[in-house]
Amino acid sequence: MAKIVVIYYSATGTTYKMALAVKEGAEKTGAEVRLRKVRELAPDEAVASNEGWSNHRLETQNVLEATLSDLEWADAIILGAPTRYGVPAAQLKQFIDTTGPLWAQGKLVNKIGSSFTSAATTHGGHESTILALNNTFYHWGCLIVGPGYADPIQFQSGNPYGTSFTSQNGTVPPDEVTLSAARFQGQRVADVAAMFGHQKQHS
Repeated sequence: MAKIVVIYYSATGTTYKMALAVKEGAEKTGAEVRLRKVRELAPDEAVASNEGWSNHRLETQNVLEATLSDLEWADAIILGAPTRYGVPAAQLKQFIDTTGPLWAQGKLVNKIGSSFTSAATTHGGHESTILALNNTFYHWGCLIVGPGYADPIQFQSGNPYGTSFTSQNGTVPPDEVTLSAARFQGQRVADVAAMFGHQKQHS
């Protein structure tokens, strides 16, 4: 049974809904899955100024924050964040920047890595954000698993790098195509992690 951690940042809930779908897909394989958010860095007054942002903070107040021990525990790490100017939101990047101790000890080597994102506009940085997250996996020594076109849903969602969604400035929630693609990504990562773990045990 693979151990998967889904670590995400979400301001108004779009990426959170995608993270839940990724978790659901991984759990369907029998994997043990942890859902973890990263710490909010924005000042309280900024959050309070946006009703969707403040409501989402309240909605997810019981979701545990990610720790380095979650990364060490997992066989596969799935990262998700909205794009900010074509790169991942600072909140997730800040968490990534704390992983030096694990990296230095080689404790992230040969884990499975995958990523997903959301953006406000159609060409707002979907692919560049996923590729930027994948740069982290290269440095950690992970094996990157994207969804590719390994399932018919991918020909509808259209992003082989990782699940992505255009929220129209947060006014549109993820549609069923996006959520199905996210479930498939979680399933694929869990399946590959389980196969890789089985091969390591018998090598």
